[in-house]
Amino acid sequence: MKRFIAFFTLLSATLLFAFQSSFLMPEEAFKPKASLLDNQHIAIDIELGEGIYVYADKLDAAIKAPSTVSISEVKVNSVAEEHDGDMVHLHKVPVEIILTSSQKTGTVPVTVSLAFQGCSERGLCYEPQNKEYTFDVDLAKLGSAAAAAPEKPKAPAAAKGESETDLIVDTLKGGSLWAILALFFGFGLALSLTPCIFPMIPILSSIIVSQGEHLTARRGFTLSLVYVLAMAFAYTIAGIMAGLFGENLQVILQNPWAIGAFALIFVALAFSMFGFYEIGLPATLQTRLSRFSDKAGEKGGFSGVAVMGFLSALIVGPCVAPGLAAALIYIGQTGNAALGGIALFVMSLGMGVPLLLIGLGAGRFMPKPGGWMNIVTEVFGAIMIGIAIWMVSRVLPDWITMMLWAIYFIVAAVYLGAFEPVHGGVRRSMHSFIKAIGIVFMLYGTILLVGALSGGTSLTQPLKGFEVKMCTDGTPAAASTKEVAFQVIHSEAELEQILAANRGKKVMLDFSAAWCTACAEYAEITFADPRVVSALDDFILVQADVTENSDPEKALTKQFGLFGPPGILFFDESGKLIENKTLIGYKPPEAFLEHLRSL
Repeated sequence: MKRFIAFFTLLSATLLFAFQSSFLMPEEAFKPKASLLDNQHIAIDIELGEGIYVYADKLDAAIKAPSTVSISEVKVNSVAEEHDGDMVHLHKVPVEIILTSSQKTGTVPVTVSLAFQGCSERGLCYEPQNKEYTFDVDLAKLGSAAAAAPEKPKAPAAAKGESETDLIVDTLKGGSLWAILALFFGFGLALSLTPCIFPMIPILSSIIVSQGEHLTARRGFTLSLVYVLAMAFAYTIAGIMAGLFGENLQVILQNPWAIGAFALIFVALAFSMFGFYEIGLPATLQTRLSRFSDKAGEKGGFSGVAVMGFLSALIVGPCVAPGLAAALIYIGQTGNAALGGIALFVMSLGMGVPLLLIGLGAGRFMPKPGGWMNIVTEVFGAIMIGIAIWMVSRVLPDWITMMLWAIYFIVAAVYLGAFEPVHGGVRRSMHSFIKAIGIVFMLYGTILLVGALSGGTSLTQPLKGFEVKMCTDGTPAAASTKEVAFQVIHSEAELEQILAANRGKKVMLDFSAAWCTACAEYAEITFADPRVVSALDDFILVQADVTENSDPEKALTKQFGLFGPPGILFFDESGKLIENKTLIGYKPPEAFLEHLRSL
């Protein structure tokens, strides 16, 4: 366990230094230049980086030395504009400082201090800035009266609604620690009921089953706890990185090489469960695998279980939900990685509750060693192969995925004894049950194979290509099934072109990716609902495909302060983003329709 902690401490430190921030550094965001004019005026021009603005009421100037010199007036020669309820300067900010003094002789060094604070349009607020400049000033040329600088009016607070994510961010900023922890634990429990966590259940179950005769309720719970803590650690590290640097480690690992490597690990584990080899044999291949995951099947292999939990969180279940997005926004705006990280860790523990329950009940309800355990182990081996196919389906064409699933179910049916006689004795009922599963697998696999050969791509409707609708006179009807059709984009330039070309129409922008589990829910459930399809008739539908996580895709994502899919934004007829109506995370049809009605 000490080696495990040391390894991930080193990994975390390496990752934090390896990834450069996508946000501008303060010295890049704000570039003030000061000069002394006609001895009485100091001019400071604040050059702003792209997407940077400065709050009007945070601009101030003061004399640090000497005490005999004061400021008569501070002029900001730039018109402040309303932005999200605050008055801000969106372009270069020219500041003029007029000096006065009670002393009339001599040339003295005068130090003036300029204070200001600003933010990035991408969701990061910088700490208050303070710059000091020193000039030699001839006091004889200064005015004699020290006029009080006029108070700068503050912009009235604009009354506006808050999105779900905004409300959570406000709670993080102003709520008590215990309230925040309880809130995020609840978010984790809610996420545990979504597809984000489902793929981890068979992974953990397979690890527990592989314990064999050493499995007890206590041991099962301990294994689950180690797995969940490692998963929570992974989510926390990835979340802090995303909040501080705008780089999401989960998204970065959604590439074909990482997914393929992890899928091969699952295949290796599955074949060990089938009895082709024993995990931990001194062979070179097994030795290498054991460094990463295979120790999960050995006695006392808690470090292997932790590695599986860590990798599973990053590769198997990447999901962005309101609670996660809010924590990342909070970290990005305040830099408070401690509170944001604690919130993410507690949320991850809530996500792991079902996994802990599985481990707790394993020693009591799962079959004891013997023939029953061998059957259960083989079933979980088949499930591990299924997880491997599900993972690589994110990066493979649909028709290849369809063929893989067809072969999987057919081979699994044969292996589970679909064509073998049922054994007698006390195991007869279990063998009959497994044989029935094998027969179902064979039938479904055959249907998938036929569907794939006919050009089908849907696992739920593999024979849809054979569907022929008939008119009342008995002749075939033309296909009229209405579906949601998106214009797919990958960059900010493409989005700007679409917005410009569709002035006078509302636009919906859906951030999606092939590896996003919740995005698949949107496609298969929400966007397939006829009521939703009809309600979206008034919108130009655009989908930002960020599967590749390329630089243009990352820039597009960060332009709107998102940290990954799913995320849905809405633009009004003028092409302006409708504030506080962004959807983060999956919404079922009813909730999505209610949101559309609120626009």
